[in-house]
Amino acid sequence: VVGKVKSDQELVEKALALVEEFEFEALLVTRSENGMTLIRRGQEPFHLPTQAKEVYDVTGAGDTVISVLAASVAAGKSFEEACALANAAAGVVVGKLGTSTLSEIELA
Repeated sequence: VVGKVKSDQELVEKALALVEEFEFEALLVTRSENGMTLIRRGQEPFHLPTQAKEVYDVTGAGDTVISVLAASVAAGKSFEEACALANAAAGVVVGKLGTSTLSEIELA
């Protein structure tokens, strides 16, 4: 959605423009091997480096991020807590072959 950027600052500027234009409360930008960045109006960007130890297959990683993020926010977690959990979950599933599931034990 943000597209290619030349710097972290450009990423933040483009993401903030989307937050403003669409009146989002928050926007999470996934950044492949560079982790993810949470953008919120009036707050400093919250960057999380990738948690992946070994990457075998990225199939379903984005689905894992959005699923864990949505479930965490729905359960009352802050956006920062939800992003940290989603980031950890993605780090687990990319270490498996194909579209995979994630157990509660793997996330602990």
